[in-house]
Amino acid sequence: MAKLKTASNKKKATNSSSKHMVKKSAKKSGMSLYSNLAYKRRVKEDMRARKKAEELAKLPKNPILRFFARLRPDRVFKAIFSKQGMIRILKFIVVCILLMIIAVGGLFLYFKKDLSEIDPEELASRVQNTVNTYYDRNGELLWEDRGSGDYRLVVDGSDISTYMRQATVAIEDKNFYNHAGIDLSGIARAVYVTVLKRGSVQGGSTLTQQLIKQVYFSDEAKDRSFSGIPRKIKEMILAIEVEKMYDKEQIITLYLNESPYGGRRNGVESAAQTYFNKSAKDLDLAESALLAAIPNNPGVLNPYNPDGNEALINRQHLVLNAMVDMGYISKEEAKKAKEIDILDRIQPEQNQYAGMKAPWFVLEVRSQLEQKYGIKIMREGGFSIKTTLDYRAQKIGEAAVKAGQKVFSINGADNAALVSVDVETGQVISMVGSVDWNKQGYGQVNATTSLLEPASSIKPILDYTPLFMKRNGVNYAPGTILRDENINSIYCAGTYGNCSVKNYDGRFYGNITIRKSLAGSLNIAAIKALYINGIDNSLKVAHDLGDKSYCANGEVAGLSMAIGGGCSVRPVEHANAYASLARGGVYKDLTYWLEIKNSTGDVIDAWEDTKGTRVVDDQVAYMTMSILTDCNARTFTFGSLAYNRGFCSNSNDVVFGSKTGTSENGKGRAKDTWIMTVSPVLATAIWSGNHDGSPLWNDTHDICFAISSAYISPVHNEVYAKDGKWKKGQNFEVPNGIKHTTINGVYDYWPSWYTQKSSGISTTEKTFDRISKKLATSCTPAETKVNAGVTKIIDPMTKKESFTAGEYNPNANDDVHSCDDKRPTASISVTSSGSEDDESASWTISATANFGTFELESYTLVVNGQTVKSGGMGASGGTAEYITTTKPTSISFKVTDRAGYTTTATGAAE
Repeated sequence: MAKLKTASNKKKATNSSSKHMVKKSAKKSGMSLYSNLAYKRRVKEDMRARKKAEELAKLPKNPILRFFARLRPDRVFKAIFSKQGMIRILKFIVVCILLMIIAVGGLFLYFKKDLSEIDPEELASRVQNTVNTYYDRNGELLWEDRGSGDYRLVVDGSDISTYMRQATVAIEDKNFYNHAGIDLSGIARAVYVTVLKRGSVQGGSTLTQQLIKQVYFSDEAKDRSFSGIPRKIKEMILAIEVEKMYDKEQIITLYLNESPYGGRRNGVESAAQTYFNKSAKDLDLAESALLAAIPNNPGVLNPYNPDGNEALINRQHLVLNAMVDMGYISKEEAKKAKEIDILDRIQPEQNQYAGMKAPWFVLEVRSQLEQKYGIKIMREGGFSIKTTLDYRAQKIGEAAVKAGQKVFSINGADNAALVSVDVETGQVISMVGSVDWNKQGYGQVNATTSLLEPASSIKPILDYTPLFMKRNGVNYAPGTILRDENINSIYCAGTYGNCSVKNYDGRFYGNITIRKSLAGSLNIAAIKALYINGIDNSLKVAHDLGDKSYCANGEVAGLSMAIGGGCSVRPVEHANAYASLARGGVYKDLTYWLEIKNSTGDVIDAWEDTKGTRVVDDQVAYMTMSILTDCNARTFTFGSLAYNRGFCSNSNDVVFGSKTGTSENGKGRAKDTWIMTVSPVLATAIWSGNHDGSPLWNDTHDICFAISSAYISPVHNEVYAKDGKWKKGQNFEVPNGIKHTTINGVYDYWPSWYTQKSSGISTTEKTFDRISKKLATSCTPAETKVNAGVTKIIDPMTKKESFTAGEYNPNANDDVHSCDDKRPTASISVTSSGSEDDESASWTISATANFGTFELESYTLVVNGQTVKSGGMGASGGTAEYITTTKPTSISFKVTDRAGYTTTATGAAE
């Protein structure tokens, strides 16, 4: 029983233990799931550790050698393309993308704050019609600048040719219909060129971005450096916004209405009407391709710019090729379009200027405004420009040039021009740029702003005015002697081939005053003046007076520039230089407009008078002007032409100074003729010649004189006098300090600083014969002897000594008189009628003269102290009778012959 119990107990114990083990096993199996995972992880880590240890065991123990061993290509390749390596690379890419998104978003948010004042919804309202209106100074309408005819700058999309839209998209933005405002491929290209290639900032701009740039950032768009990047970002922001507000057809229509197409053509409708005389909706393929080529560089690709025509055609072909690539047209269509001589269809530029008054002047104003404010700003239009031009003076000027045209046959000229500058203000009053605006080939070329050789008209500005300025050392004035002589040895020094300089008539005039040299347009004294002044000094004075272009373009003319050779002036600047002299040596800038208003009526620019810049002393300016107004001083070379009314002032009408000029073609033939005129109120440049620079038949100034005589008096009387700015006979004001006196035997104007010592010459007194103008001899009669100072002069250029005594020749003796000369004879006889007490009594005086060696010239009869008769006497003699009712108690009869001999007879009634 005991054993059975024990066995039973063991069975129970076994069963109990078995149940316990089952429970324990179940509990343990739940835990082993995590244990197995941990175990597997440990196993993998151990395996990695063993592999790492094995790899490390293969590496050198030296740290440096170990580092380079790790860089073995096979190890690097294995590390990169392992599972762990790929995971790391993927993580890096994801992080970079996130950072780029954050950076781009940050940039957009940063720059978007600067665009708070720009409303993309207003984009369409900013693209509008533009008209600039030009007026003369009195409100006369000169031009409404709107292209040709009644064009519309802004047109609906339906009014634009499909070819035009396709051509523009093909050449400017191939992905236009696929992007949302920005083109990532274009941006990538721009980044590559800008950053990696270190080039200027590249476009990569879509049509939408270009539209944004044209409307909102036209001024900033000129900056293509790295500083232009913020503007590009702003463009992208606005482009995205615009794409949300406008559909693609609206955007390309706005673009085509806004884009520049050369010159004033802003918008495809304006370009179509101007270039092809048709609407934008009627443009064909070839025309559309040409216009689409222009916005890339409108300044160069302007069809009216002959220098850019080749580049324009090349780009038109590029547009056609792009259209083929886009599938818009076939290759055959492109080929036919390329074969069209498209430039032959371009309308003449003058058509767009129909009805324009004073066209040369108006276009010059437009050019100046575009230079000052930029082409884009002026193209925005809406400006009202009140110019300085007086249309009354303009009409007189145009009529005067036509008068000159009537005598073109005199020397074979085919062109002429005139421009006037107001002396007081520097304002351009009239401008006639050619003989006829509509003249084929050259009518629209403005000669008044072109570079032309001034010839002798430069002498007052470049040579003599700077010479009169000299105060240190020797001083100079109109009465100073500069010997007219051969100076080829100095003038031609260092030159090769034929070289000589002479006066127009081939003569040398010896000792002659500066007054006569300038008035007679002699060359030698002008060259000496430049030599004395120094070329650099003279050029500075000329530039400061207003001739800013003279020898300012790298020309090397040497002393020949003294007579206008080798360098050029612009007539309008030349006139202003003369105006500077007329205003007493004060320079004022040329002015073309008085006031400019924008589309809202606000004044954005207005002329204000200034005191100007003093260039030379007023005495210096007056000395030059005194010569230019001296008609008598030029008679020795010009003869009777010196008094031509287009050349010589009239003290009863218009007092003006003048200077002629004649340039040569290098072969001794005249090329240009000039006359410069300047009154106290108006300076005028008049030029005539051939438009192509070919030589004239002769060097006559008749054309310039004809223009001048038809212009000077009318413009003063019909414009300046009516406005109360001028009076007949008005002369130049004589400045304080200047002296009108005799120095060194010459009566002339001398500056206040001029003295005998400053003249650099020495003077002694000698006796001369006033008839022969030479030194008196023992045979010279007393009545023809005069005392005059003899001046010793050392020429500043040739260093030669010479002697002068004003109008007398100190180097020769009287050769008119001899000791054997016989004087004339004279006698008086008196007869009476009636007795002295008779009231009807009279006395007849007969004075008889006979010649001696020389023919008689004049006589004087004096009775009772009064001259009763005088005048010319017959060459061989004669009798002068005089009847008086008063008894002649004293009678004197003086006879003079042509050699200055005199004889006096006296008598009285008994």
